Amino acid sequence: MTISADMLDMRRDRRPWLRRLADASEPYLYSAPSLILIIAVMLVPLTLGLSYAFRDIQLLNPFSGGFVGLDHFRELSTDAAFYGALRNTLWWTGASVVLQFVFGLILALLLDKPFKGRAIAQALVFLPWAVPSFLAGLNWAWLFNPVIGPIPHWLFALGLMHEPGNILSDPNYAMWGPIVANVWWGIPFFAITLLAALQAIPRDLYEAASIDGAGWFQRFRSITLPFLAPTIAITVLLRTVWISNFADLIVVMTNGGPADRTQIVASYIFTTAFKRLDFGYASAIALVLLALLLTYSMLIILLRQTLLNKD
Repeated sequence: MTISADMLDMRRDRRPWLRRLADASEPYLYSAPSLILIIAVMLVPLTLGLSYAFRDIQLLNPFSGGFVGLDHFRELSTDAAFYGALRNTLWWTGASVVLQFVFGLILALLLDKPFKGRAIAQALVFLPWAVPSFLAGLNWAWLFNPVIGPIPHWLFALGLMHEPGNILSDPNYAMWGPIVANVWWGIPFFAITLLAALQAIPRDLYEAASIDGAGWFQRFRSITLPFLAPTIAITVLLRTVWISNFADLIVVMTNGGPADRTQIVASYIFTTAFKRLDFGYASAIALVLLALLLTYSMLIILLRQTLLNKD
């Protein structure tokens, strides 16, 4: 009668059960501090924030805090200010991401070519990313101010304005102020990531394509874009999520005005929570924004996975 190897191993293992339990749980004990930190810093606040969406949390009302179910979401479905902020968010996010990507790709392509002083040029290009967002918004607000800033006078000299005025106070053009500031501040992110991806492309592919007579546009379309596609997908995903939640420049430069023309969902959450002190309704808005961003993220991840499988 033969005895299996597993049974022999069990017979040989004469260690006390506490010792075996300690050895089996050792990997989990090593990872326990990180898991506890993640739970304490991320999951607990997230759970509390989600619960606020179904409760009446108003800091100025000592009798608030009760469970209200879906009342906040019913109110949100008829909130014209929320739908306006959602439209502004689409415009703010779309314009910022597209312009950041286009200029970031151009800079990455230029910095990928060897030239004298490239290291200094790279440092200057990446400098805006190191500027705090609050300071960047404050500086651009001053630049758009016709009293102390040059931009309105330049636009007037170019014939783009009838008089040197502050576009941040014009409902028709106010959103362009934070978008320009956001593009300036966020270009280095795309430039850094795309430059790293460009430098990972084998150079012999370009040499072989040149020998075959391919022009620069053909090399860009057939070699550069396919290699950059997965990186483009993940960087666009990250920047879209970040910019959708990025209310710093809006709050500093326009505070959502004039007439809510620059109010995005993130700044609307900030206004509702910290000015109206209605944390319950603000949490409901945040939950809706979270659901929309999760849906968008899943679509981009599926697209990126499709591109990787295709390659």
